[in-house]
Amino acid sequence: MTASLRQAATTVVSTLIEGASMAAALIGGVAGAIGGYQLAPTTWPGDARLALAGAVAVIGAIAVDGLVELALAPLRRLTWRNRSTTGTSRTAATAPAPATSVDQALTQVTAATETDAANRAAFAAYRLDRGEGFLRDEERWRGYEDGEATFYLAPGLYLHHRAVSGDYALEHEFTLLSADSEPVTVTGIDQIRHQLAARAAGLPVSVPADDATGTKAMDAPVSV
Repeated sequence: MTASLRQAATTVVSTLIEGASMAAALIGGVAGAIGGYQLAPTTWPGDARLALAGAVAVIGAIAVDGLVELALAPLRRLTWRNRSTTGTSRTAATAPAPATSVDQALTQVTAATETDAANRAAFAAYRLDRGEGFLRDEERWRGYEDGEATFYLAPGLYLHHRAVSGDYALEHEFTLLSADSEPVTVTGIDQIRHQLAARAAGLPVSVPADDATGTKAMDAPVSV
């Protein structure tokens, strides 16, 4: 299979995985809502029955999505490995020799932590870069021992990644960092293009607004 066909197949599989995950959460939510409403005593007021149905719907969506993710996790890892290669061969990394001192072990683990942070950032970046040819390259990410990572975009402009604990899942925050403006949280590669285009034209850097609501489009972390 050629590289282009392999990339196309990986993209299709990734889309199907995301669709299956969303469908599972939707089915779990609908089933929970119906079940919660039917289980509520008929003597309860309508608002109370609806509130119970809503609560059960949320629990059902989370539970079903969690179960489905157990099956989808191996597929996600497989597609990630396929995405991380762009037709060039990579040499498998080998573990360093066993440490002979605590200081040497600390150095090894620190280096491993930085590599892990870079790989996690590249993996999470597929939600920003579905084209998989730019932000998905882990070689361009620089990891740090605190688990965060940066991606060099242009002189003085970096994309920063960090993972934070959300209400129900791990969330990945991507932020544009520069010396001449405030940090800007982004949720798509088109927002990065907007920032670069403004800088290239010498225009003031602004945050694009959502066309439908007029609100800022860069204000939410990306959940995984």
